[in-house]
Amino acid sequence: MKKILLIIFPLFLSGFLFSQKKPVKKPKPIPKFNYIDEFKKISDEILTNGAAYNNLGELTKGVGPRFSATPGYAKATEWAEKNLKEAGAENVWKQEVRVPVWIRGRESLQIKAGNGEWKNIRMLSFGNSEGTGGKDMIYDILLVNDVQEMVNLTSAQVKDKIIFVNYPIDPKIVFTVDSYLIAAKSKLLSASVIGKKGAKALIIRSLTTALDDVPHAKQIYYEPDDKAKIPAVTIGVKSADELEKLLKKQTVKAKLNMTAESKGETINHNIIGEIPGKKDSKVIVLGAQLDSWDFAEGAHDDGSGVVQCLEVLRTFKALGYDNNHTIRVVLYANSENGGQGRETYAAYVKKKEEKHILALGSDSGGYSPRGFSLDMSPQRRRLIFPWKEYFLPYGVYDFDQTYAIQDIAPLKKLDIPLIEMVVDTQRYFDYHHSAEDTFDKVNKRELLLGAVVMTQLVFMIDKNW
Repeated sequence: MKKILLIIFPLFLSGFLFSQKKPVKKPKPIPKFNYIDEFKKISDEILTNGAAYNNLGELTKGVGPRFSATPGYAKATEWAEKNLKEAGAENVWKQEVRVPVWIRGRESLQIKAGNGEWKNIRMLSFGNSEGTGGKDMIYDILLVNDVQEMVNLTSAQVKDKIIFVNYPIDPKIVFTVDSYLIAAKSKLLSASVIGKKGAKALIIRSLTTALDDVPHAKQIYYEPDDKAKIPAVTIGVKSADELEKLLKKQTVKAKLNMTAESKGETINHNIIGEIPGKKDSKVIVLGAQLDSWDFAEGAHDDGSGVVQCLEVLRTFKALGYDNNHTIRVVLYANSENGGQGRETYAAYVKKKEEKHILALGSDSGGYSPRGFSLDMSPQRRRLIFPWKEYFLPYGVYDFDQTYAIQDIAPLKKLDIPLIEMVVDTQRYFDYHHSAEDTFDKVNKRELLLGAVVMTQLVFMIDKNW
């Protein structure tokens, strides 16, 4: 019996002890990246060593105005190729784009109230506008303030008049991009609508938030069935309000003289640079317009976006990040007076059947970043929302908007998710499309912070999508 107990007891004890062992917990997976630390590395690198501000100075002051089909744009493409390589792009190439050749030439606008003297008014022709053939066009001015008023006017009332539209962007709309777009899309500002009623020319109040007398350019759109393409010009806010006051008291004539003309098409180039992916060839594309208006440095619109895109590449290289996917920068031609660059790139992607994970655009100026507008499916948006906590320390909180209206927009037709950086735009339309859009209007720190959050976002997309 003792022998049996001596045999059974140790067996029983070992079973009892074995049954009392706690189940081994599986260790929690260690995240591959500490995103808070990685975000800080990116921020520290750009705020300390960022090249964006110096690059912007070179582009705006060294290259200067870079309108499509001009020597200035050719100079800009050389600058872009050089700087993409210096930023770390391993592949850099040029993509042919057919662009309109439009020459502003000489232009002048004078007004005369009653029997008074002719007075010069600062003005700018609409981009791609027809001119007056270098001859004086003299007609009475007819004031129009809203769409319903225009609809009610008969052709007899409009015929042989120069229509003046004093239509401001709505100051009650806090997000200035919305107020600008509402005004810009108004039929009141269409030379075709007014021309079909017999008008001889169109003058509009500049679409700006500034209270000065600087004219801001706008592109013209003629309808295919227009029998007569009438000239269109824009004047500053102060001149517009003074002209309206005069028109409410007496007859006012305008004398318009423009040598503006279109001369067919020529070839410009999109400039493209990329860092190939280490895991696959799927593309994260960053886009900005390389061109500016013919009279402007284009510092905010869109020199800032150009140098921020370059800074993303530079930072990935400087920090030694091995990007999973290809990170590509496209600097678009002909954004201001046609949009052919963006259409050409979208057609290229479709033809090549390239897989694009995301397109990110920056074309709202080099102001403080406030968020990202997510133009994509709800499922994709939900993948980004949890990242908000990482962006909050950098002043980025707005992920609720759902538009992407700049040069990346044609990629939406290919079901590519779009993101546009949202910045504080309260001052953007003070300078937009005007000669005042100069390098000195850009704050270095704000510009660099925009590059910081763009790089952080690309990093997150690259590591998680």
